[in-house]
Amino acid sequence: MNEKQLQYDTAILGGGPAGVAAAISAARNGAKTILIERYGFLGGMSTIALVYPWMTFHSAAGEQVIRGIAQEIVDRLMAVGASPGHLRDTIGFVHTLTPYHPEMYKVVVQEMLQEAGADVLLHSSATGVKTEESRISSVMLQHKSGITELKAKVFVDATGDGDVAYMAGAPWEQGNADNKVQPMTMKFRMRGVELDKVKRYMQQNPQQFYKKSMIAELDELPLTGVMGFYSKWQEADLPIEREGVLFFTGPNEDEVLINVSRVSGLDPTKIEDLTKAEIEGRRQVLLLERFFQERIPGFEQAKVSAVGTQIGIRETRRIIGNYVLSGEDVLDGRRFDDVIARSGYPIDIHNPEGKGVTANFIREGGAYDIPYRSIVPLQISNLLLAGRCISTTHEAQATTRLTPSCMAIGQAAGAAAALAARYGCAAIDVPIRELQERLLKGGAELGTEEGARIS
Repeated sequence: MNEKQLQYDTAILGGGPAGVAAAISAARNGAKTILIERYGFLGGMSTIALVYPWMTFHSAAGEQVIRGIAQEIVDRLMAVGASPGHLRDTIGFVHTLTPYHPEMYKVVVQEMLQEAGADVLLHSSATGVKTEESRISSVMLQHKSGITELKAKVFVDATGDGDVAYMAGAPWEQGNADNKVQPMTMKFRMRGVELDKVKRYMQQNPQQFYKKSMIAELDELPLTGVMGFYSKWQEADLPIEREGVLFFTGPNEDEVLINVSRVSGLDPTKIEDLTKAEIEGRRQVLLLERFFQERIPGFEQAKVSAVGTQIGIRETRRIIGNYVLSGEDVLDGRRFDDVIARSGYPIDIHNPEGKGVTANFIREGGAYDIPYRSIVPLQISNLLLAGRCISTTHEAQATTRLTPSCMAIGQAAGAAAALAARYGCAAIDVPIRELQERLLKGGAELGTEEGARIS
């Protein structure tokens, strides 16, 4: 690689699940591809923020609506003992969830990228974008070797925050009607948990848990997630705007991932706010460790074993595209002629201004389509979007932001970028039917055949 300038067909910015899927997809579709990641490892929120488990590959009715590269990743993890595959969600919020080992995930996806022929550049951050009329001509990268100019025919913004699109001048919006975003969460793991004690307490006190919890089936099903302990949370009266406890089991037998901390009222795109959030999130982790040890059965001897490298971010910029996917589209299970991905995850909005989560479920336990136009931003002709920054409303973003959805979107963005590079056309002019054919050939689920069901 020339340290001063790089030249590719497709350049993917951001090495989270969406970016990884995009890079694999672009390379498999014949494009000379590079993936840029600012940390020293891949995985995005799944690794740097301990987002776990993946939710969900299925609709509420049990139909698998996400396959392709996302499912390949799960299969590869299962093959090395790093995931049990799709399991029932014992909280009952979604049909399935997918536990995985994050350290093995980092290695597996790196191997898949190498097999596909994609280059990877770690420890590199996009610091500027050069445009010519409506096209990005290059992205400036900052790293240990200095500054490199990255040129490409087509770029994919998989940064999560829409950084590349923002720097290129694409229109964007953020948050709810008051521009306030969902709260951030510092996730952490605890080991030394006696899950049998947790299960017994749930069976003896079912009223203390989420109404859909599958407590009656815990003798047959593995315990995968817990939402509740409401009275114990209320008695503790911690200065955290939650209404109860939420954690997921694994990846080790005595381990759980705790999703309880909440940092509200800050903007993750403002460095001062992000700094405050990191500090507050880690303070909350120590409060929560003591709370679990003192009040939650099964946690008496448990200790914090890992904390996110950074705080988890649910929502920042949404880049405005050629179609803005709405909450109504999601809840109605709308179909689109230019479908490039599907999702069955409900609308799940953590209150930007206090306690509570608003959950709205898709009609008849179904799924909705994500249209190609929602990953094509306005004003920039050679840019595609992948991940939580795609063109949606605040409500719809609360489902498209989930990891399996982002993987499916990433696969589509990578294939589309390869086609745009091959034909020398604008992203909006990529032939939809050919794109869909390539996605189907790559195993993606577009709702054209009946999906498999999991009991």
